[in-house]
Amino acid sequence: MKNIIKDRPIKVGVIGIGRGMTFARTAKHTGMELVALCDIWEEKLYEVGKSFNAATYTDYDKFLEHDMDAVILANYFHEHAPFAIKALKAGKHVMSETSCNSTLAEGVELCRTVEETGLIYMLAENYPYTKFNQEMRRIYQTGEIGEVAYAEGEYNHPMEARESLKIAPGRYHWRTRTPSTYYCTHALAPLMYITDTMPVKVNALSIVSEAIRKRRLTLKVSDQGSVILCRMNNGAVFRLFGNGIPGHSNWYRVHGSKGAMEITRGPGYFGPEQVRVWHEKWDLEPGQVLERTYVPNWPEHGELAERTGHGGGDFWTNFYFAQAIRTGEQPYLDVYRGVAMSSVGILAWRSALQDGAPVDVPDFSNESERKKYENDHWSPYNPDKKAGHPYSSILGELKPSKEAEEYARKIWTEAGFKDVDKLLSE
Repeated sequence: MKNIIKDRPIKVGVIGIGRGMTFARTAKHTGMELVALCDIWEEKLYEVGKSFNAATYTDYDKFLEHDMDAVILANYFHEHAPFAIKALKAGKHVMSETSCNSTLAEGVELCRTVEETGLIYMLAENYPYTKFNQEMRRIYQTGEIGEVAYAEGEYNHPMEARESLKIAPGRYHWRTRTPSTYYCTHALAPLMYITDTMPVKVNALSIVSEAIRKRRLTLKVSDQGSVILCRMNNGAVFRLFGNGIPGHSNWYRVHGSKGAMEITRGPGYFGPEQVRVWHEKWDLEPGQVLERTYVPNWPEHGELAERTGHGGGDFWTNFYFAQAIRTGEQPYLDVYRGVAMSSVGILAWRSALQDGAPVDVPDFSNESERKKYENDHWSPYNPDKKAGHPYSSILGELKPSKEAEEYARKIWTEAGFKDVDKLLSE
């Protein structure tokens, strides 16, 4: 492993001054030193750079020339792989938020690049590291509930139209075009982390509700939600639900060969942060109780974790990234797990467009398997729609109403965005 750093702060640069600020603020608590920021939003970039005493860049290539050890990517959802590959080739360790790849070809190239460079790569998926999901991993590793047979993960995050438009300025912004299955890592990653399993096959159905669409003045041309079934490499089935149907939900359940566990449901995302574990009467082992529900403790660093977002998960992604750089060992959420769970969303969309037909998930650590996908550039993000590329809805090409367009114009104007006519046409 290259560029192991043990006796000094890890110099890190962050891409994206919106979501990226969480990583920037947490860096110093995990042995990292923020030295550079990059974004094309110049006015805000210079303001933020001054507050952090960090160098600022609007040119990514110039940014990569800065004296630093690692890069954290918090740019657009569908643009991570090209940025990550370029950073790795420039000799930087990389942590990439949300989705590793938006096409299977990108996933193949990313895996190859990590192997070729020998650098650390981590998916900054924060939901495995909430207090309750870390506790369920601990319980699973004790063997108390046996081997997983079935699990459920939910990440459903509806937004009011006004707030949605503010963070998606443009007709072709990724948030308006992302298919319902793509944003699946928040539902899948915790289950993989808890059980140490990998997806091998997916079936998916997309959820289309004209009633929801009519109630919201939105420019979105994608469906409101989806259900994905993942067959895992031990034979278990995971059900994933999300992502924009009324009724916030962030919830996980695992059924094993000797019992079950879940987080207790509550309002919003995290509820009361309780874990419930239960067994059948006839299956109790000596010393076990039939059922227990409790608030778990952090494994360590609880005070620091409590200060950050996403249920404390934002601290732990930085923590494990820094740990990997210092030890030279790839993190749990390495490139193979990251690309696999990101590709589940892509492959699930293929399934949904075939009304739930099964689709295989390749082993991205196996060159002979992944080679089949090295030229697979299938993507919904191209507004020109190359032949064979998918639409973002199972209904085909959807067009926002004139009322929705005028509402977007109003919100973007109020928010101070420039050239609103251009945003509505591009």
